[in-house]
Amino acid sequence: MSTIAVGVVLPALSVQRRQGLDLRGAARHAESVGLASVWHGDHLAIGAPVLDVTVGLATVAAVTSRITLGTGVFVPALRPHAVAAKQVASLQVVSDGRLVLGVGSGGGPAQWAAAGVPFAERGPRTDRALDLLPGLLAGEPLVVDEESVVLDPAVPKPPIWVGNASPVALRRAARADGWFPSLVTPAAVAAGVARLAELTDRPLTVAVGAAGAIGDGVRSAAEIERSIGAGYGIDATGIPITGSPAEVADRLAELGRAGAHHLVMGFADGDWRKQCELLAEANALLA
Repeated sequence: MSTIAVGVVLPALSVQRRQGLDLRGAARHAESVGLASVWHGDHLAIGAPVLDVTVGLATVAAVTSRITLGTGVFVPALRPHAVAAKQVASLQVVSDGRLVLGVGSGGGPAQWAAAGVPFAERGPRTDRALDLLPGLLAGEPLVVDEESVVLDPAVPKPPIWVGNASPVALRRAARADGWFPSLVTPAAVAAGVARLAELTDRPLTVAVGAAGAIGDGVRSAAEIERSIGAGYGIDATGIPITGSPAEVADRLAELGRAGAHHLVMGFADGDWRKQCELLAEANALLA
């Protein structure tokens, strides 16, 4: 079977409160069952309670030792570039270099307005951030109003994986370290991998963000499809990952054959801890 590293999106605050869970316990549990990574989103205002991504991952870093920590995804353009770099560098230090920086430019106009950033500037600001971040993290000077500023401490640049499956995102990913589309089919993954091969001859990591629920007594694939379709305005047919651990292992293998190296699972139902255990069981079947 094709092997693929498997990680998990950390539970939302609503799930934590409902299930008597917090980020510390969730991250320790994911690490203890052998998952490869834990991920936290970056949202300023989405109409639901959310934590700041850097605070959340710093908390996780303090109580884990092995598991990779990922931003799914960090939106650097919401911040001044130096602030974004400082946050990333700080996470690299407190996690002992375990960070993977998923990067995107998403969120609705209200979120950008709340940050004081014109919505129309999100693309150019993201490109500028991707250009500047490696140098800023390495301690190279940033010239501001003819003054040179160096951010300290300098840190090794974390792998940067560019989110989204759009043509623009693929072009950005070809300049980065990886591609990180979400809610896509294996066919879309394979098409993206082929396009990346046209854009660069460098090896890139391909990670896929997925949604689903494993085992019995959880929402069906059809129910999750409808939820994804309503929430994102897409045709979600075939996207949710559901079924027994063996059936989920088959889906993981299918994504691996399409070119994915890493899967990041967001649970759409079920007890979060038990879902982690079932996901780890599915992943073990690929060994």
